Amino acid sequence: MASSLSDKLSRLVKEIRGQARITESNVSDMLREVRVALLEADVALPVVRDFIQRVKEKALGEEVLGSLSPGQALVGIVNRELAATMGEGVSDINLAAQPPAVILMAGLQGSGKTTSTAKLAKYLIEKRKKKVLTVSGDVYRPAAIEQLRTVTAQAGAEWFPSTAQQKPVDIAIAALDYARKHYFDVLLVDTAGRLAIDAVLMREITDLHQVLGPVETLFVVDAMQGQDAVNTALAFSQALPLTGIILTKTDGDSRGGAALSVRQVTGAPIKFAGTSEKIDGLEVFDAQRHAGRILGMGDILALVEQVSAGVDLQAAQQLAAKVKSGAGFDLNDFLGQIQQMKQMGGLSSLMDKLPAALAAKAGQVDMNRAEKDIRRKEGIIHSMTPLERRKPELIKATRKRRIATGAGVQVQEVNRMLKEFEQMQDMMKKMKGGGMMKMMKRMGGMKGMPKMPF
Repeated sequence: MASSLSDKLSRLVKEIRGQARITESNVSDMLREVRVALLEADVALPVVRDFIQRVKEKALGEEVLGSLSPGQALVGIVNRELAATMGEGVSDINLAAQPPAVILMAGLQGSGKTTSTAKLAKYLIEKRKKKVLTVSGDVYRPAAIEQLRTVTAQAGAEWFPSTAQQKPVDIAIAALDYARKHYFDVLLVDTAGRLAIDAVLMREITDLHQVLGPVETLFVVDAMQGQDAVNTALAFSQALPLTGIILTKTDGDSRGGAALSVRQVTGAPIKFAGTSEKIDGLEVFDAQRHAGRILGMGDILALVEQVSAGVDLQAAQQLAAKVKSGAGFDLNDFLGQIQQMKQMGGLSSLMDKLPAALAAKAGQVDMNRAEKDIRRKEGIIHSMTPLERRKPELIKATRKRRIATGAGVQVQEVNRMLKEFEQMQDMMKKMKGGGMMKMMKRMGGMKGMPKMPF
């Protein structure tokens, strides 16, 4: 996210850290570079001015000038002020209301409002254990109501039907009545959007807000819009008492100005960030961690959370037990490992959360090519019979040709995949019993290590 801004600021961070002495002159030089980077990232000018002023005041204070490592102290100030610009810490959704708690979704057409409604429904079901109902008040865009029905089903929530012939206020009242009678915890109302702000849109959403009395009014904004996102956010905040912001498309190669601007312009906290197009691609926004990503420090905590969420612990335990018992590691197990990687969001999603130094080394690998290679391996295994997956030793020349044809690849690709499988199979054999310990001894990795439970 915000790759160009991240690149510039992380490069500056490395330079600042190397400063043995901080003076007004080199602070001014550094802030000039930061100012240019922020403006190029489409951060609103008033926000840039305020940020630079705050950093300058603190950078020339006792904290940095009296520090034994002034360069690192200065990096710490930039990091804290970036986080403060986007809002302190975490601001989760507020459901402190008599059920159903109504959440009104606002934003322009194309901002990802309908998809974000379904993503939020899934979050509330899985993380907050709520019974969720969604409804669409977008009677102007023919596919909007059907789109919400589809994504709501994917999220595991219930959808309230509406038609283009109804008035949005009537739809909302009917949905609220249904939610009350059927004991729903949360009602998510997806409102109509426009390609641009107009009086009709604002009047309609103001009427909906008055009728529903929502506990949360969330403004959905496309992180790739830059300066336009700020202008739109300002207009909506003047028409509605916004309680929070959802940033969408933060996984795109955007300039990132929206994330640094909308909080300060609207006064509403950023509550969620859309991290992928998948229905579970929504995470609670943490300003401190997001600032670390922008400065190239990575977000290891988010990486751990993403891996933990994607790993099927039961399947992992079953595989471990199978290996320990001496049963062979077959192609079904190999396929399972590939699918686990996909569930984690893929290589590029994991890369995004690595610190810049590690990401740069890993970046020497072509991620698009690596992702395609993973999909190709999956296709090859799917072209095999159940018997071939259980007994890979049966796969000779004739079977290889049939598998290659079925997967749409060359026979060499099948051979390469089988060779990689054999290497992993050998590794799994070494892990049986005390083999893992012997392997680690050979690698010289046993010094100071505790006894392991093999």
